[in-house]
Amino acid sequence: MLSEPLKTTIRKIHKHVADNLNDYRPRSSQNYLVAEIAKTLAGEYHKKQRICVIEAGTGTGKSLAYCLGALPLALAQKKKLVISTATVALQEQLISKELPFFKTHSGLDFKFDLVKGRQRYICAHKLHNAINGDSQTQMEFMPTLNSPLSPMETKCLKQLYDAYTNKKWQGDRDSWADTIPDRVWGLIACDKHACQRQMKAHQTCPFQLARQRLMQMDVLVINHSLLLADLDLGGGKILPEPDNTIYVIDEAHHLAHITRDFSSAAATIKGTIDWLDKLTKFSGKMAKVLVGQKAIGQNFKLCDSVNDANKDLKVVRDILDKADFNYSKDDTYRFEHGEIPDSLYNKAKDISEATLDALRCLNKMHDTLVQDVSDGDIKPYVADPILGESGHYINRLEQLNKLWFSYANKGEGIPHARWIKRLEYKSHHDHLLSDCPIEVGYYLKDKLWRQCAGAVLCSATLTALGSFDHFAYESGLAKEEGVKYLKVPSPFDYPNQATLHIPKSTIEPTDKDFSDHLASVLPEHLNQQQANLVLFASYWQMDHVVKALRLKNIDILVQGEMSREALLKKHNKNIEQGKGSILFGTQSLSEGLDLPGKYLENLVITKIPFAVPTSPIEEAQAEFVQSKGGNPFLSITVPDAAKKLVQSCGRLLRKENDQGRITILDRRLVTKRYGKAMLDTLPPFKRQIDY
Repeated sequence: MLSEPLKTTIRKIHKHVADNLNDYRPRSSQNYLVAEIAKTLAGEYHKKQRICVIEAGTGTGKSLAYCLGALPLALAQKKKLVISTATVALQEQLISKELPFFKTHSGLDFKFDLVKGRQRYICAHKLHNAINGDSQTQMEFMPTLNSPLSPMETKCLKQLYDAYTNKKWQGDRDSWADTIPDRVWGLIACDKHACQRQMKAHQTCPFQLARQRLMQMDVLVINHSLLLADLDLGGGKILPEPDNTIYVIDEAHHLAHITRDFSSAAATIKGTIDWLDKLTKFSGKMAKVLVGQKAIGQNFKLCDSVNDANKDLKVVRDILDKADFNYSKDDTYRFEHGEIPDSLYNKAKDISEATLDALRCLNKMHDTLVQDVSDGDIKPYVADPILGESGHYINRLEQLNKLWFSYANKGEGIPHARWIKRLEYKSHHDHLLSDCPIEVGYYLKDKLWRQCAGAVLCSATLTALGSFDHFAYESGLAKEEGVKYLKVPSPFDYPNQATLHIPKSTIEPTDKDFSDHLASVLPEHLNQQQANLVLFASYWQMDHVVKALRLKNIDILVQGEMSREALLKKHNKNIEQGKGSILFGTQSLSEGLDLPGKYLENLVITKIPFAVPTSPIEEAQAEFVQSKGGNPFLSITVPDAAKKLVQSCGRLLRKENDQGRITILDRRLVTKRYGKAMLDTLPPFKRQIDY
């Protein structure tokens, strides 16, 4: 239960913060959020399952609400607070603005930091070796470096080394002002296999120092990918233990999709045969360096396992070469219902077992080498390149085993999408096999929701067609006891701030003439003295319209013709100079784009953002729903499009004094039954419907 002293503390903090916020207005919705978050996390609704799901409209102040509702409780319970986001922009906002402000004015004593994956940091030892070795040493040191660094890349490497050794740079990629080429970064980046804390040479690496700081922090800001990486390792390996952590999952509508990507696996056939051959040569080289006879035995076992895997992979190669699969235009063939042929299934079991054996052997050899360095039997400069290369092979073996282990489970249990892509090269061809679970709710349920001390999931768009059902199902919260669902409206005065206009049209968006129709009618819905944003459902349609309008001498800024940052800079500059600006973009500009006030006054949405189920994963999802007697269009496509439409409309009003107009050029919002349901999910703008 939420104690009276804690309630008093939260009220006092809220008053302190409010007194120091410019233009602060008391909002009942925010007060409600703070109270409900605190009560949920204190166990007032369910003793064990302390989870609340919040849809909070723009302007609600949800980041302040979850800081107020969760942080005093976390500190009182001696729990860590982990805030996970989907975008870098929100992480930067929390670290540079929200949390410093909250710490200064709340009176709470807490430490916070941004936690990044180890691949964002250099390994100081690798950097030293890379700069002090010749080009041949560099190539041996980095297995994927197939040619020496160019003069430009070498210059960049030297600049990084000088800045780091002179303590002018902390060693993380994000704080370097210029772009670091991928080949340079790959040479010096920290990795979990080579850069280990128990090795003295690596104890002062930037990543290890960052991890030491992490343990002293009360609040950690991370991204969803890092959260999933920790859960995949069992939880508590990178981040604090889940049962000692209260999680805030901001931008929670991305969580299921990122979990799905994280759970997928892929591998080629011929490419794998080639690198497995190289692995046997490498393991022989590694065995010669190791101290003790056990390593020789592990090397023999590893080579036997790799040879077994390669023998079976060659059989798979021949099966696929002879198979008469009906490949699509993009050379993809999807196995219906995820069921693979018996010929592949029989080999999958053997390959899964062989790759698991090889992985165990290589891990033992790797651990032995780490121990030999710690014992002083092997010099670090000898071990480092070998550890780097063995780590590279361990990662590949893990991915390979993940794929074939799933294929060995055929179509049983959790539904999977499985497919083959044919790859054509100049001198040969190959096959890429892929696997992805269709549903990931079970994973989040087992690894996160049933382990954590508490969780707050929030976003501006979690409901679809007025219900949390779709989100609850895909994120593993459906039918879970004690989960509190809250929908908090925005404080905006929608009817007086914006008009939603649906002009009459006789052309269906599915009609082949719709692109020409857009090109002819769009000019009448643009205001060339204001800031305009036009959102398209596809790049192809946007390009078609751009070409037609430029023939009419209409000046347009187009996504893809310059970087997003440069595009928005140019748009804002046009407005500041008193000129109008017309910005064209696709669905990626419908989220995370903040153009307040005069920087956006006229929004045009050309089409309901329906996703076309063309990817193997989307096709498999639709097939699975159909197999259960459902309608994939109504249960997947329409809810997803409804959420995207809300996000798109959310670009217009960013602050309480913003004004503007939204025009949607898709007649299906009026003519189709699902269109009315979509309209009902949009904010209560003043409506002008010409039907």
